[in-house]
Amino acid sequence: MSASEIDQLQNAVEEALVADRQRLGKYLSIETVSAQKKGIPETVAFVQQSFEELGAKVQVWRDIPGSNPFIFATLPAGATGNANKTLLFYNHYDVQPPEPLEEWHTEPFKLTEVDGKYVARGVSDDKGELMARLSAVKALQNAGGLPCNLKFVLEGEEEIGSVHIPQMTQKHAADLAANVVVWETGGKDADENFNITCGVKGIMSFELTVQTAAVDLHSSFAAYADNAAWRLTRALASLRGPDNQILVDGFYDDIRELTAPERSAIADLNFNEAKTRANFGITGPLVTDDPKTALTNATTMTINGLTSGYEGDGVKTVLPKFAKAKLDCRLVPDQRPERLAHLIQAQLDRNGFDDVHVNYLLGENPFRSDLTDPFVQATVATAHEVYGDQVKLVPNTPGTGPQAPFDEALHAPIVAFGANWSGSGAHAPNESVRIADYAQDVFYTARLLQNFGATDNK
Repeated sequence: MSASEIDQLQNAVEEALVADRQRLGKYLSIETVSAQKKGIPETVAFVQQSFEELGAKVQVWRDIPGSNPFIFATLPAGATGNANKTLLFYNHYDVQPPEPLEEWHTEPFKLTEVDGKYVARGVSDDKGELMARLSAVKALQNAGGLPCNLKFVLEGEEEIGSVHIPQMTQKHAADLAANVVVWETGGKDADENFNITCGVKGIMSFELTVQTAAVDLHSSFAAYADNAAWRLTRALASLRGPDNQILVDGFYDDIRELTAPERSAIADLNFNEAKTRANFGITGPLVTDDPKTALTNATTMTINGLTSGYEGDGVKTVLPKFAKAKLDCRLVPDQRPERLAHLIQAQLDRNGFDDVHVNYLLGENPFRSDLTDPFVQATVATAHEVYGDQVKLVPNTPGTGPQAPFDEALHAPIVAFGANWSGSGAHAPNESVRIADYAQDVFYTARLLQNFGATDNK
C-alpha cells in the first residue's frame, strides 16, 4: 500500500475509535456473567444490533439444547475486495464474575479511564476485543471497503468451559466455513513484544473424593480412625513428585514431539521473571528452570481447591468423614482428557487409594496450528509492519480454549492476537487494556485483513 493509503486507513481507525467509544462503554456495562446466568438476553440483543449497524447479516442460533445462544454474523467483501477469501473471527460475550468487589478501584461494569488504560470487567477478556474488531470493520468500510468476506461467531459460555462448542461446530460447519480463523484475544508480553499465538493447551478438570466414615468423628478418635483429609492429601501426594513430575503411568506417552519450527519459536521467546513476579506477586521459587518451554509444551497437574471438615471461625475438634479436592491438568498435543482421567484412577488404585474416586468434570483437547502455514506467516509479517521488531510467534498459549472443535470442523489455521498487555489482569479485579494498545490493535486488525484479501493463498 502507498503511504497515502496507510494514512487514509489510520485516519479511518482514529475516527472509528472516537465514534465507537460509547458503544464500548455500553457493552461493558452489561453484566454478562455466564457462571451466574446474568445478562445473557440483553447481551445477545446488544451484539446483534451492533453487527446490524455495520450492515452485517446476523443469525442467533438457539438450536443447541442447554446452550446460551450463539451469534453468527457475516459481512461480504467490498466492491474491490476478494470475494474468494473468508476470515472467521471467534469471540465470546460472557465474562468472569467481578468478585472480590472490594479489590476493585472503580466500578467493575463501568468503563473508566485510569492512567491511560481502559478499566472494566471484560475489557481484555473478551468484550473489548470484539468491539476493537468491529471498529476495524468500520474503518475499512470507510477506507475503501472490506478486503475479504468476514464471519463472526460468538458464544456465551467460554468462561464456564465452552461445553456446547463441539455440538455447534459440528452442526454449523458449513456456515462457519472459512479459509482462516482469528481467535478471541492476545496482546503484548512483559517485554512489550506483540505475540501471535497459534494454539492452546487442553484441559482436564476433575475432582478427587474420599469418605472414611458415616459421620464426622470426635478428633480424639484419630488415635484409631483414619481422617478423610489426611487420606486425600496422601493420595494427592502420590500423583505428583517434588520435582513437579506427574507420577501417573502413561501420562506423558501421547505427547507429540515438537517440530523444528516450534522449537525455534520457543527459543526465540522471552520470559521476564522479574516482571512476572512483580505482576502476580509471586514470592516462592519457580517450579521449572525453563519457563518458556513449560508454558508452551509442559503438561501440569494442579490443585484448585480443597474441602474437608470444619472451615469456620474458632475451634471445632472433628475428624472429617469426607474430603474433596478440585484439580486441573493442562494438556499438550496429542493428550486427551478422558484417557488421562482413567489413567489417574488406575494409578490411585495401584497406589493403594482405591477408595479415592476420580470424578471427571470437563475436558478440552489441545490444538496447535502449523507455524509454517502461509496465513500464520502473514500475521507475523503484518505485525512487523505495525509493531516493528517487537513481535514474537508463540506456538500456543498456556491457557485453554475450544480451538480443537473448530479445527475438526473447518481444518483451517487458527491464530490469536489482541490488545492485552502483561498487566491486563483478565479474571482479576481492575481488568484493563492500555488505550494506545487498543487503538494499535484496531489498526493491526485492519491491515491484516487488507493483506489477507490481497493474497491468493489460503
